Amino acid sequence: MKQLVIKAFGDANQLVLAEASSPALATNEIRVKMHYAGVNPVDAKTRAGLGWGAEAIKDRLPWSPGFEVMGTVLEAGSEVNIHQVGDRVFGLLSGAGYSKQLVVPANSLLRVPKDVSDEMAAGLSLAGLTAWQGLTEHGLLNAGERVLISAAAGGVGHLAVQLAKDLGATVVALASPGNHDFLHGLGADEIVDYRDDQQLAALAPVDLLLDLMGGASGRALLSYVKPNGRVVTVPTITAEEVIAAAEAKGLKATGMLKHIDNQQLASLVRAVAEQRLRVEVSRVYPLAEGADAHRQIETGHTRGKILLQG
Repeated sequence: MKQLVIKAFGDANQLVLAEASSPALATNEIRVKMHYAGVNPVDAKTRAGLGWGAEAIKDRLPWSPGFEVMGTVLEAGSEVNIHQVGDRVFGLLSGAGYSKQLVVPANSLLRVPKDVSDEMAAGLSLAGLTAWQGLTEHGLLNAGERVLISAAAGGVGHLAVQLAKDLGATVVALASPGNHDFLHGLGADEIVDYRDDQQLAALAPVDLLLDLMGGASGRALLSYVKPNGRVVTVPTITAEEVIAAAEAKGLKATGMLKHIDNQQLASLVRAVAEQRLRVEVSRVYPLAEGADAHRQIETGHTRGKILLQG
């Protein structure tokens, strides 16, 4: 069974296609043929040895990245009654999504609704939960408020735009000009070129900043948050510096780590099935070209999601 692994932290060249044994099936597990695995910035950061992900797996190398997956059930353990052979399933894992086959607890994955494509299901889990939890659990976004979303055309950002709009907020999206029409189509109320100082200077203050860039970019955007406003900064590597700068301005600020919540994920995939939420997949790479997919995600200029095909 083929899977992409890293044997040491480093650049994208560390990703190599290796042969791995397929474990026996426990009674509560399913064997899944991977059709698509989502590629996310956290995958690349972990591969590079950065952040909480790398800290968690540093003593478990070689390791296969991939936290979100979509596939078909090939085999089910004797106690499994929620999935059957042939079911399309998707969800979040703790890694190893970059594998031709996976063995996982049956209750870790959800069934894909018939009206949702394989690709959309594959790209939803991590970005969707990050966007939803950032806006609601951490950002406490209310109808009628203004929310500023940086990197709004990216994997998390383009979902956050739609979810914030659905919550009744006024959505201000930061993106390059080439993505403005795309974001208009997703419902953004105001779209600002993040490189245009005049547009930024004219921006009315917001109640909530969903900072998807972190670092100097995140700190610079604090000026556009209302007094006593709220900041949620998602990149963990720079969270402390953004939070400190926000608090120095009298803002309420927090970092976040998404957590697996299959009830929330079920609601999100229902929204996709009902065409209230769209997952934009910009490019699909074969599994063997995982290094190229990582190089693309590391540019920071990817529209929507990138997938690997098993």
